[in-house]
Amino acid sequence: MRSVKQFGVRGKLSPRYVGPFEVLELVGAMTYRLALPPRLAEVHNVFHLSNLCKYFCNSSHVLEYELVELREDMTYEEYPVCILDREEKKLRNRTISYVKV
Repeated sequence: MRSVKQFGVRGKLSPRYVGPFEVLELVGAMTYRLALPPRLAEVHNVFHLSNLCKYFCNSSHVLEYELVELREDMTYEEYPVCILDREEKKLRNRTISYVKV
């Protein structure tokens, strides 16, 4: 029997949106068969219309990236981009400064 992967697990870092995928055919009145990538082979490829949402293109969704040079031991150097916020917490005898990067 084939195992089924579930999207119902909700957590802080779980993805809310997976896709976009091509619609292969209309199966029922409100169900669609989607072309899923090989990494989602365990997922049933027929979805009800209530599970699908239309994607509206937005330029803020496009992420820019830069290539990272890896060392031989597969590590890389991290560097701060900019300081967003500074805050100081005062304890009894000392002051702790927090910096949000």
